[in-house]
Amino acid sequence: MKKEKEINFVFFGTDDFSVAVLDELERGGFTPSLIITAPDRPKGRGLIMTAPEAKIWAQTHNIDVIQPEKLNESFISKLLSLSSKLFIVASYGKIIPQSVLDIPEKGTLNVHPSLLPRWRGASPIEAQILNDDKDVGVTIMLVDDKMDHGPILSQTIVDVPYWPMRGSELQKLLALEGGKLLVETITDWIDKNIDEQEQDHEKATFSKKIKKEDALIDLKEDAYQNLLKIRAFDMWPRAYFFDEEGKRMIITDAEVKDEKLIIKRVIPEGKKEIDFPV
Repeated sequence: MKKEKEINFVFFGTDDFSVAVLDELERGGFTPSLIITAPDRPKGRGLIMTAPEAKIWAQTHNIDVIQPEKLNESFISKLLSLSSKLFIVASYGKIIPQSVLDIPEKGTLNVHPSLLPRWRGASPIEAQILNDDKDVGVTIMLVDDKMDHGPILSQTIVDVPYWPMRGSELQKLLALEGGKLLVETITDWIDKNIDEQEQDHEKATFSKKIKKEDALIDLKEDAYQNLLKIRAFDMWPRAYFFDEEGKRMIITDAEVKDEKLIIKRVIPEGKKEIDFPV
């Protein structure tokens, strides 16, 4: 039976990446006193109000959860009342103001799915695949008031089983390894056994917010570059092209053989997934 570690901390997270980190924290004996996550949102064709994955995890584990639309004064007052030693952020989805970051005694740690200073920004996982950056990894950093800019506490390169990986599978892998690294880092950070390492800001690269049109494939372009896009966007927005009739075709499976892109499975517009060619 694992021993719970007595560190009062608040966790900020929303999606599957966050949940994977929470699972690793739990395995390591760390349980948050509170989970901050995004509000429920309408989802799917029926626009059914759906709870974020981190909220479901919190409810399953009987942990209090807050879903603020804005990180305002009343929200900050709530956090101040908790006397937390640490905040942890993993794929929360909102910019956290400095007034919140400064609340805990030991600051705010972030699990970032790249080897900072490479791939700061909104889409580091997709960026690593799109740029054929095989040296993937995770970073635990101390959050400051700039995007992915704070000092590094720990970092590790992650071995990948194949390349280019699908974005969904790389996300799972980096969340798992990021959670493990976080567990190793927390106690050392609390006990002052880690020296902060400032990032080399001149070497920073940046990932952008992804738009649906970014996933459009030109079948006349380089086959391998198209494959990178198909793999990177397999969660959202999903790579697509238009057939001769102007119908949108989402690519779900493809490979490159003899420098040619071989499309194996597609979802035609308004239909179910099928083999390709039809």
